[in-house]
Amino acid sequence: MTSKEMLNHLVAKHYEGALQAKKEGRPVVWATSICPQELLETMDLTTVYPENHAAAIGARKEALPFIEHSEAEGYSADICSYARVNMGYADIQHAEAQDIPLPDLIFCCSNICNTVIKWYENLAKKLNIPLIMFDMPFNHTYEVPEHSVKYMRGQIEHAIKQLEDFTKKKFDYDKFGQVMELSNATCEWWKKATDWAKVKPSPLNGFDMFNYMAMIVCMRGNEDGHKLFKLWHDEMEAKAKAGKGPWNSAEEVYRVIWDGIACWPHLAVTFKTLKKYGINMVTSTYPESWNVRYETNDLSGMAKAYASNYANRNLDYDTNNMKTLVEDFSVDGIVYHSNRSCKLMDFRQYEVQRRVAEATGVPSVVFDGDQTDPRNFSEAQYETRIQALVEMMEKNKEAKRRG
Repeated sequence: MTSKEMLNHLVAKHYEGALQAKKEGRPVVWATSICPQELLETMDLTTVYPENHAAAIGARKEALPFIEHSEAEGYSADICSYARVNMGYADIQHAEAQDIPLPDLIFCCSNICNTVIKWYENLAKKLNIPLIMFDMPFNHTYEVPEHSVKYMRGQIEHAIKQLEDFTKKKFDYDKFGQVMELSNATCEWWKKATDWAKVKPSPLNGFDMFNYMAMIVCMRGNEDGHKLFKLWHDEMEAKAKAGKGPWNSAEEVYRVIWDGIACWPHLAVTFKTLKKYGINMVTSTYPESWNVRYETNDLSGMAKAYASNYANRNLDYDTNNMKTLVEDFSVDGIVYHSNRSCKLMDFRQYEVQRRVAEATGVPSVVFDGDQTDPRNFSEAQYETRIQALVEMMEKNKEAKRRG
């Protein structure tokens, strides 16, 4: 079985397992993407991730009915489209792309954005079910301050008690240690696999990373996720050592960073346009976001790891992170997706772009889009921006050849 075949198998297994759990009367949890999933794994709670589900609906071009339903209920078009898709689904309860069971518990961590706080509070109120909330302070300082680590650790300890009350069973700390160890190992293989894109030509087509990402979200703490990313790593290593690039039918001419979430409804056109010009997306800010690692049985280390997410860091950190990616992955340009759904990214993107361009000299372009709402993307604008980027990258290459 190839890693891609295993990925498809595990995605199906994940959703089938959730639907079966609900059928059998076992509790189902809806959780945010970068939450302390180790707690849920330890308690054997079946967990579904609405962001993953909304992305799948968007990729299958089915998002608009759910979005329009939410907007008809009074939700603004300015709200995150993942939230609008998910809140629409909570009413409609069926998607041709994939069904998920309604939750019995909401599990939310605000380290990815503030929108999830109200989105998940709203779900808990609407469905009349309990909510476990991790209130994650934004890191205005460069390093994660100690008081934030202590605050998050206290919330993890409190969440354990809340889960004990919810499940009516004691928390197994020995199993918790095993889950922590497995979660760290899975994240390590994810990072090692995506790091093969540093090689020239990259064996990794970065858009594949968007698909594998679903499993690093929902299977970090179990054996299936560990096996998948180890296998993917081994495939990338074999390709790199054989000198194989990302595609069989085209050459990698330019290497770019993609900043922001994928345009799921327009995944094919965004990928094909880049490939047409020989552009390979070799990395983004995503690989590091799910590289959640810490020492096993170290609750403070775990708290710090979840507080350290890229989206929860200040502009200086964001800028330095992008500068490091430019250098480590030998990129020729940067594509910034100005995602109308992600205000956290939108509001700082232009300043990060300015600082990175000034520090590295690497050209970049910004295009308008959305992670799930298909109405906010123009194919013509996207291609025009990519053409402009090609001209700038080629000019840089020519200058290097001469100088």
